[in-house]
Amino acid sequence: MKEIRLKLVSQAVAAALRRWTFSKSFNQWALIGVGLGFLALLVLAPLGYMFGYAVSKGLGVFWEAISSPEALFSLRFTLVLAVATTVINAVMGTVIAFMLVRRRFPLKGFFDSVIDLPIAIPASVTGFTLLLLYGPVGLLGKIFSEAGVTIMFAFSGILIAHTFMTLPYVVRAVGPILQEMDKSQEEAAQILGANDLQIFTSVILPSIKGGLIAGSVFTFARSLGEFGATIMVSGNLALRTQTAPLFIFSEFNKGNIEAASSMSVILVIISFVLFFGFKVIAKILEKGGTKSAKRDIP
Repeated sequence: MKEIRLKLVSQAVAAALRRWTFSKSFNQWALIGVGLGFLALLVLAPLGYMFGYAVSKGLGVFWEAISSPEALFSLRFTLVLAVATTVINAVMGTVIAFMLVRRRFPLKGFFDSVIDLPIAIPASVTGFTLLLLYGPVGLLGKIFSEAGVTIMFAFSGILIAHTFMTLPYVVRAVGPILQEMDKSQEEAAQILGANDLQIFTSVILPSIKGGLIAGSVFTFARSLGEFGATIMVSGNLALRTQTAPLFIFSEFNKGNIEAASSMSVILVIISFVLFFGFKVIAKILEKGGTKSAKRDIP
């Protein structure tokens, strides 16, 4: 009788385990299905439809749309802007991150919060404030106008807007790395007679290069697609101040959907290549760091 009860109990436990395993497996696959479905609906479906529409009338129409003088100018103008913005913020973002992490000064917390304002406030508000300050009726705009220098509705004004909008990315990518860095190597280099520049190039820069690359990639991508502030400060002048996102906006308003979708495809491809390249570089740096750490272990 006791053996029968034990057998029944073991069978009940086994059945419960099977149900639990099935339930757990079902929940896992259900979670994966919901996540992938949401991703497909939100990201893949619109992009896929856009790619299909761009080439729906043939590659000849696609090429003609992106090879017009207006399209080529806007694409070149955007890439030059993005490169210039990235270089400026890679340098100044690192300087600001170093200042916030390694230096003490009054109102440090306030300025640390100010860094995130470009992300928090609407892009159109940013464009309006810059237009108000640097425009023809602005305080600084009048001074520059009297000197014969035009800021707004020119490359310089758009560059200021893009630099403002992308400022936080390098700062926030480099800052935490600087904060966690072991200062013993810097102190050792200083004892050996290295100056500040040598310490930065030989000790600090190799340590922050991963964060610097990540921040620069996000800066470039953000500048590539910037719209709200740009339309306020550029004037959206074809063959003069029109960026690729503004070209898409203008062509769509004209009813030229093929040109708008074709330029959109080009920007998506550039962004995808950029982030894919970043992931490859990040893996290479990670492997290099792991090998270096293994060599350092006695």
